[in-house]
Amino acid sequence: MKPPLLTTKRRIRRIGPLQLGKMLAILYGIMGLIFIPVFLMMSAFASQLPAAQRVGFMALGAGFAVFVPLIYAAMGFVFGAVGAWIYNFVAQWVGGIEVEVE
Repeated sequence: MKPPLLTTKRRIRRIGPLQLGKMLAILYGIMGLIFIPVFLMMSAFASQLPAAQRVGFMALGAGFAVFVPLIYAAMGFVFGAVGAWIYNFVAQWVGGIEVEVE
C-alpha cells in the first residue's frame, strides 16, 4: 500500500522576463510554421490567375511563408517579456499565483 501523496502549495512570485520572452518566441515561431502550407497553397492557386495578378499573389504567399514565423517569434518575445514584467509588478501586491505540487 502506497503512502498518501503529500501536496504542497507553492507560489510563483516572479517570472524572468527574458526567459519568458525566449520561451514564447520559440513557441510562437513554431506556431507560425503551421501557416506555411496555407501561404504556399495561396501561391500555388495564384498560378491560375491572369498574368497581371499572378505575380503579386505568388510573391505575397511566398513572402508570408517566410516572414510570418519570424514576425510571430518577434511578437512572442516582446509580449512574453512585457507580460512577465506586468506579472512581476502585480505579483508584488497580490502575492503571485499559487499552485499545488506533489
